[in-house]
Amino acid sequence: MNHKKVLPLMQMLGIQSRIRRKRRSNSSYAPAQRVAENRLKRDFSAEKPNQKWVTDITQYRVGERWIYLSAIKDLFNNQIVAYKIGERNDNELVLRTFSKAFAKQKDVTGLVVHSDQGFQYTSHAYHDMLPKVGARISMSRRGNCYDNASMESFFSHLKTEGLHPYHIRTLTEAQSKIEKYIRFYNRKRPQRKLKKLTPVEYRRQFAT
Repeated sequence: MNHKKVLPLMQMLGIQSRIRRKRRSNSSYAPAQRVAENRLKRDFSAEKPNQKWVTDITQYRVGERWIYLSAIKDLFNNQIVAYKIGERNDNELVLRTFSKAFAKQKDVTGLVVHSDQGFQYTSHAYHDMLPKVGARISMSRRGNCYDNASMESFFSHLKTEGLHPYHIRTLTEAQSKIEKYIRFYNRKRPQRKLKKLTPVEYRRQFAT
């Protein structure tokens, strides 16, 4: 349905959209072990799957505790290709996310993987892991969240649409909401950039 038709229908039903607030990046930085050049250079377009991925970690507070989401997005169709949720923001969370991604996406030779300069992405383990599968590492300039705006945008949608509307009491409930939203985002949420298809539909169309 055209978005111009949706607006009067929303007005008739008294429905209002939620506005995402702009946030500055609060990524954790440590003295860099290894830093890569910015290969992405804010070009968030891709001509085929597994050409450019962006990745980051976000956190969500439940009471006095925190839950952390490590996610990878394919810029070809904006699909979340892999994610892991944990109670610790550490290197292992990132490494497990990429192990899951590489297990599903077999041919990633030449892939550019872009992140910020968080301590997980400058670690020796991260820089050893990606080249082994033929992937190339790219990094934002230090403290510049706009260099990874595509990933920041997904996290903003997740929190605005999938978490903030609910009164979440437990970490288990938060994890369930995150997993449910990612399934919705990949399979049911159309995107104007993708010709009003969902990420899964857009990739399926490319394959055929």
